[in-house]
Amino acid sequence: MAKPVLINPCRAALSPELQASPWLAKVWQGLEVSRVWDCHTHVAGTGDSGSGIAIGPQLTSLFYPAQYAKRLFFLNAGCVRSAPGQADLSYVARMRNLIDGMPAGFKAILFAFDHPYDEAGHADLKRASLYVPDAYVQRLVRESPNMFEWAASIHPYRADALDALQAAIAVGACAVKWLPPAMGMDPSSPRCERFYRVLAEHRLPLIVHCGKEEAVKGVHLQHFGNPLLLRRALDAGVRVVVAHCASYGTDKDIDSGGGQRSSFELFARLLCEPRAKGLLHADISAVILNKRPLAVLKTLLERQDWHPVLLNGSDYPVPGILPLISPARLAREGLLPEAAVGDLELIREHNPLLFDIAVKRLLSWQGRKFPASVFETRGFFERKKG
Repeated sequence: MAKPVLINPCRAALSPELQASPWLAKVWQGLEVSRVWDCHTHVAGTGDSGSGIAIGPQLTSLFYPAQYAKRLFFLNAGCVRSAPGQADLSYVARMRNLIDGMPAGFKAILFAFDHPYDEAGHADLKRASLYVPDAYVQRLVRESPNMFEWAASIHPYRADALDALQAAIAVGACAVKWLPPAMGMDPSSPRCERFYRVLAEHRLPLIVHCGKEEAVKGVHLQHFGNPLLLRRALDAGVRVVVAHCASYGTDKDIDSGGGQRSSFELFARLLCEPRAKGLLHADISAVILNKRPLAVLKTLLERQDWHPVLLNGSDYPVPGILPLISPARLAREGLLPEAAVGDLELIREHNPLLFDIAVKRLLSWQGRKFPASVFETRGFFERKKG
């Protein structure tokens, strides 16, 4: 059988032979699985089940061929069925099947995705790429509480932003997710101040995409992805998670003349500032993608002083898009054992969630690996009761 290189074959559970892989045994060694929460997973679909999901013309029109193709890859990665009324349901069913294939106790944090809003606080539906309502993601958690937690997505410019935030907190959201370049919010704007105060009061983490955004363009204001714009949130006492460690693209260096610097370099600068202590974290979702500089991944492994602030997420369904991640490339660079490549590629065909965590658990550079604490994220996100 030819090895798939483009289309996810969406295979069922791992074979007994693959389950017995010595490389797979290393993945869970030393981990307390009940504390392993994948902190960066996306909900997708078409809205055909009445979920409220909406996809804008950027992702559905051939006038935007690159975005149109990306939508098809995302849906294939999530093993979405094209039959009428089955897109939303099949995406969620696949996620449940994948988590069934993980050791008991593993959970995924599902992301909602709000509309973009303009400066006047009006929803910008014409430029919206994707909308995944809080209510739908919350419902998925109610239906499968042993598998899922959820992160709300609330634009701070909304007239009802504070009410929506308090409502999300009341029903158990464990974080808020923003994608500023697509949603059109400036994290450094004074308009966010009241929102930040509520987040800080409840110690609710804010997960913010930083660096270049290509998957969901929305209003396409790339400069809002600058990590340095998060200083206002940190000064307000918000626990901030920089998605992907800002590992892709460049941003304006607003501290010194306005030249362009790598987004990762600006994130590293922010991490060293006193305001970041105890508040600034980052997730390692997508850092193994082919487009991400290998120097970033090596730095993340080398900097053991950073490991306490790192949190693992998969960016699912991205690990299921076969051309985006090459275990062989990582092995050639000395980051993975060459002997593990074959098993990892087979695991991906069956379970991209397992593939993602397996790659990261096996990564090593200069004898340094990501410690168990990077994967045991439950303590960071779990809401304390009472």
